[in-house]
Amino acid sequence: MPDSGVPELLANEIASSVEEHARFGGVVPEVASRAHLQAMVPAVHRALAKAGLTGSAVDAVAVTAGPGLAGALLVGVAAAKAYAAAWDVPLFGVNHLAAHVAVDTVQHGPLPPALALLVSGGHSSLLAVPDLAGPVTPLGATIDDAAGEAFDKVARLLGLPFPGGPWIDKAAKDGDRTAIRFPRGLTGPRDSRHDFSFSGLKTAVARYVESLDGEIPVADVAASFQEAVTDVLTMKTVRAAQEFGMDTVLLGGGVAANSRLREMAEERCTAAGLRLRVPRPGLCTDNGAMVAALGAHLVHTGATPSDLGIPADSSMPVTEIVVAGAAR
Repeated sequence: MPDSGVPELLANEIASSVEEHARFGGVVPEVASRAHLQAMVPAVHRALAKAGLTGSAVDAVAVTAGPGLAGALLVGVAAAKAYAAAWDVPLFGVNHLAAHVAVDTVQHGPLPPALALLVSGGHSSLLAVPDLAGPVTPLGATIDDAAGEAFDKVARLLGLPFPGGPWIDKAAKDGDRTAIRFPRGLTGPRDSRHDFSFSGLKTAVARYVESLDGEIPVADVAASFQEAVTDVLTMKTVRAAQEFGMDTVLLGGGVAANSRLREMAEERCTAAGLRLRVPRPGLCTDNGAMVAALGAHLVHTGATPSDLGIPADSSMPVTEIVVAGAAR
């Protein structure tokens, strides 16, 4: 890493198993684990080759220790331990959600204290991030379906392929976002101010589709559903930033690639006098660069490496940025 503390991205090789999961209409844990096992070593070799490096030039190894699917995490953690031991370098088992925050530094430089909205297939979280090395304070999260999960389920209702997010975004461009007034979950005066709920919205879309006698207006349903999701996400994010005195908002996670979410976040942050940082779409979806970015920051700040006995923790709390040692 340069003296500036901003990581320089030399390679970011992606090995996707989306096509395998698409056959089943969603992520199958066993399929994900096997795909990780098959892709791990070739992906590392491609990354080293693209960067023009050999293993002897690596200073540290970072890996997602959690949260996530247990089988896929186990494959990654086991491989990272082997590489760290073979190259005799430190190992950093890092938090998946914190890595989504850290990857923004690759594109936009050092991150000031920020309010982070992380939205993906498994998470919808509001986090106060004073520093990448922690501590991170969770302010809100989904109480049922995550935003990305809702996109996948609604896409299935509309006959769109998996993963649903990109397809709904594409269909919505030809639709009227005001055509159907779908509900905004947890926005009542007595509801949790910073938590999210998208299960009711998904059910409302299902009931609307079931009520139709003729052809489904896919574009209008997609646009109206997308508007409901992005309305709640951005409204609660801006409100939380103002309440907790944060003047920078960071948007991350796979759903952050959604064009309407990016547009509405920009509009509302600008109106509220907040700075918005959003990584380019390729850095929003799960990727190795985000884990490397957090690992590089930890090395740069002198963080304590992980023990080679660290476990894979599918429920790793966001307050734990890096695993310091093995579970006892």
